[in-house]
Amino acid sequence: MRGVSQVNRSVVARGPLTAMVVVEARNLPSHVGIIMDGNGRWAQMRGLERSRGHREGSQAVRRVVRAARRLGLHALTLYAFSEQNWARPEDEVDALMELLREFLLSERGEILGNGIRLNAIGNVGRLPHIVRAVLEPLQRETESNDAMTLTLALSYGGREEIVAAARELARRVERGELRSDDVTEDALHGLMPSLSVGDPDLIIRTGGERRISNFLLYGLAYAELHFADVLWPDFQASHLYEAIASFQSRERRFGLVGTAANDAA
Repeated sequence: MRGVSQVNRSVVARGPLTAMVVVEARNLPSHVGIIMDGNGRWAQMRGLERSRGHREGSQAVRRVVRAARRLGLHALTLYAFSEQNWARPEDEVDALMELLREFLLSERGEILGNGIRLNAIGNVGRLPHIVRAVLEPLQRETESNDAMTLTLALSYGGREEIVAAARELARRVERGELRSDDVTEDALHGLMPSLSVGDPDLIIRTGGERRISNFLLYGLAYAELHFADVLWPDFQASHLYEAIASFQSRERRFGLVGTAANDAA
């Protein structure tokens, strides 16, 4: 991410099919979420260990974070490790945790130098000490940065986040701090860490699958969805540009129609 600066003009790039992709800087999604799928399949297709796919996937993370920062996105949330991923083989989980630690260490200087705020959501306390010992200080060091918020969803689940928020509201009602009538959409929204940067405008999933996999379930009610038929280790900046160009071509209605929908956006 060295030398990264926000653009104030259109970005023109060659897309994955050699077509020209034009991204308008004035109509960017504010918050983009990515389900990074396909590391294991990428490795298996090449006769390699799954851990090799995860390592190649970490390179894709670097490419995408840099591209997002260059475009001037306000927030990027990456689905790095789900709550359900703990059920994977122990050696694969250990390899993923070590890769996460390596990424945080290697990217620390560039994250700080480019004004990126690092955030983490999910059951972070479940992460091993070797990860938290690097993650938590970097979060504190970057908390005042405002160029872009990079959120890592770690031991995260959308249903689990909704349940945690609902339980907190129930506790406040029990303590007499809230009335039952105060349990509103806004109250629930305000207790979801994933939405502290706003609802996602665009959700991208790689790997060719067409599902959400328990990611940002509450916030994506009106998000635009883009499914990329490319495995995550092969995901390039041009694929991100293609997804954003697709977003910019759509009319977001939010349940309304025509001009009224545009006014509500």
